[in-house]
Amino acid sequence: MLSDIASGLRADREGLLKLLDYVINGQVDVVVVTYKDRLARFGLEYLEYFFRQYGVRVEAALGEEPKDARQELVEDLVEVVSSLAGRLYG
Repeated sequence: MLSDIASGLRADREGLLKLLDYVINGQVDVVVVTYKDRLARFGLEYLEYFFRQYGVRVEAALGEEPKDARQELVEDLVEVVSSLAGRLYG
């Protein structure tokens, strides 16, 4: 079992890096997280794609995290800014 007490925004978390090693070495079949966004705030689709290439699936033990209106607004704003940045920088 791995545990990280760090932001899902950081890619250099010790637990995440160990998990990637476990996946590559065939030591895991299923990654179980509380909520999927605890694994990664952004780019979760890339991690799930990577895991699938090794036959590993990601499951959220508690399903979707409940969101309030403020949290949904913040997520929408982040998506808009990301989209605009992508257009600006190619």
